[in-house]
Amino acid sequence: MRNGTFTLRKRVPNRFAGVEQRKEIWLSLKTDSRVEAETRAEEVWRETIDAWESAFAGDPDQAEKRFASAKATAQRLGFRYMPMDRVVKLPPEELIARVNGSFTRSNKPILSRAKALLGNAKPPKVTVMMALDMYWALADDTTRGKSPDQIRRWRSPRVKVFNFFVKVNGDVPLDEITRDHMLDFRGALWSRVDAGEIKPSSANSEIIGFTSTIRKVEKLKRLGIELPFGDLTFKRQPKGIRPPFSPIWITEKILAPGVLMGLHPEARGILLGMINTGYRPSEGAALTSERIILDRDEPYIQISGGERALKSEASNRIIPLAGISLEAFRENPNGFPKYRDSPSVAAMINRFLRSNGLLETEAHTLYGLRHSFEDRLLDADVDERIRRDLMGHALDRQRYGAGATRAKLFEAIKKIAL
Repeated sequence: MRNGTFTLRKRVPNRFAGVEQRKEIWLSLKTDSRVEAETRAEEVWRETIDAWESAFAGDPDQAEKRFASAKATAQRLGFRYMPMDRVVKLPPEELIARVNGSFTRSNKPILSRAKALLGNAKPPKVTVMMALDMYWALADDTTRGKSPDQIRRWRSPRVKVFNFFVKVNGDVPLDEITRDHMLDFRGALWSRVDAGEIKPSSANSEIIGFTSTIRKVEKLKRLGIELPFGDLTFKRQPKGIRPPFSPIWITEKILAPGVLMGLHPEARGILLGMINTGYRPSEGAALTSERIILDRDEPYIQISGGERALKSEASNRIIPLAGISLEAFRENPNGFPKYRDSPSVAAMINRFLRSNGLLETEAHTLYGLRHSFEDRLLDADVDERIRRDLMGHALDRQRYGAGATRAKLFEAIKKIAL
């Protein structure tokens, strides 16, 4: 009762915050009779909800909230929201229950209830760029454990390819993407391949990155859209093989006195550390003092995730230190902080090797030191399980046991250390 008249006092649902600034509203029921007020209350509240829903209708930015509101209304009334084409196929008793639920007790239709129960609420139009924004949250599990730079490099190709698609086709709603859109996108990528800007494998990566992102959003947002994404990639090209450095090239060229002095000391340490460990350059750059163990009879490094996600579970491993690699870590007991989260260290070292004539052939790169490490293990008749454990490669079968002892690993490294 308020000023002689019954008033309905209600909290404004959060979903209507975009169209109603008040947190709580008071609605006059225009009667001093409690019985009549209780009868009117539901109808007045539903009319208010309808007004907010109508306000949503004029604001395209509220489409997702409007659709969420319809689903919430259906759930509150004991139903699951379904689109109309599925509602009409329901058993007669449930269809009648939904129709009856769209009316007040005084048999007045309530538009917002009808939309919610009969499936007439329009799902939001999700455009290509909106889908990309949604994807970041939906793929949160993918980035768990990655460093800021890894996340940046994970996001960057998707941003690039989505911008390219929009440049070709515009920011199309997902349910309006046609086969022609996708073929135009593919054709534009092929033009870049034909011009020598990118390789066919890179074009395929862009196609797969775009389509997999859209598919994930469509699936997890339950949009119910048929996506015309089949048969778009280009024919695979033979994959180039990065050759290993020969031991004689490493000892006579790369390890020749003074030839690496032009490299930053930490970059030089990463390269030298790689020769007898075979780690990936990014794995070496990420090492910290806690994972560089030098005060043992059998010194070693521990490759583990830490602040940077590993390539795979098998990459988590111990590698003993010997020869030139042990010397490199004694000079860098705290690791290589300058390059700890740098994606460019390998490219920088490759430029140095190329400009100083330290690449064995035009096809060689820094990564050839990793391949050389594996070849030297093979030539020394090191057991396959130990080779895979040292390289961080998965087994072709179920993994049993903890693997070789640290002493056995150290014995294998000493056989091939330069």
